[in-house]
Amino acid sequence: MTIDGRPAARRDVGGRSFDFKLELPPRQLRLAVTALDRQGRRASTTVDPVFGLPGPAAPRGPPRRFLRDSALGRSLRGLAQGFDGTCALYVQDLATGRGATWNPHLAFPAASTLKVGIAIEVLRVIGGKPSPQTRIGRLLRSMLIPSDDRSANELLVWLGGSTSGGAARVNAIFRALELRNTDMYGGYIVQGASPTFVGKRTTASDFARLLRSIHLASAGRGPLAERYRGSFVPTDARFLLYLLARARPSWLGRFLPDDVAAAHKPGWITKARHDGGVVYWRGGAFLVVVLTWNARGVGFSSEVLAGRVARIALDHFTRGRSTVPVKPS
Repeated sequence: MTIDGRPAARRDVGGRSFDFKLELPPRQLRLAVTALDRQGRRASTTVDPVFGLPGPAAPRGPPRRFLRDSALGRSLRGLAQGFDGTCALYVQDLATGRGATWNPHLAFPAASTLKVGIAIEVLRVIGGKPSPQTRIGRLLRSMLIPSDDRSANELLVWLGGSTSGGAARVNAIFRALELRNTDMYGGYIVQGASPTFVGKRTTASDFARLLRSIHLASAGRGPLAERYRGSFVPTDARFLLYLLARARPSWLGRFLPDDVAAAHKPGWITKARHDGGVVYWRGGAFLVVVLTWNARGVGFSSEVLAGRVARIALDHFTRGRSTVPVKPS
């Protein structure tokens, strides 16, 4: 077995089938498996592309409840109070349920974070991973990775005959997942220092629930897999996580080390900057959602806030196990 052309593992096997486990580096890679029989004949297959994630991060079931972590809460509160705009923060370890929040139910203009919902419905409808050579495959990648709005609108029209028809289908997914404060419809109106608007909204709590559902669905677990069993299968969820791991820019990853990966979706408009995702590290996985509004240019930016929250969460969950070097900004 090779990774990017370099030998990674070898095993002598017998019979018609075998299991082979290999820890992959947390990045995009090309995996090749070569079989050699007793006569020296070779047969190879290549899996490309693959995005490696650590074994301990695999979903093992949803946390039974949210466990308030007071120390983490103090750290998040300090960051939120030092931010010169309005923000909402949500952090949770996906194995233990430990976490902390700040303004988790405050609604914000959702910007491009709702494209995650569009992607779920597209994958559910087509029933499989679309080739990058197909129109839908190109639009899906363009919508999620560079966050192209035109591609999102084309996919909504493809889903429902119009952008509003497609949005109604995506909203049905949000309702099925009990995201009570998330909506695809309409625009928004800004009044005062806090955001007020009609449509296209979400909260840190809702966005975290959506991301958690995708993570769990990659192992056939959680509300998304249960509600759409047979039409949104683990391979769909894993493909969506693969695309989200390549999304840019990565404000969550600003201060994370190279051996940590984030499957995330940023979103931005004139006064809003958001990023939220599942962070995968060698000890497991945790959620981070950072929504911001009306940063006034005093102190640190929304992008730096997202990076600091993700880094504080990583340090908190790894404390006592190892020392993680800081990645330069």
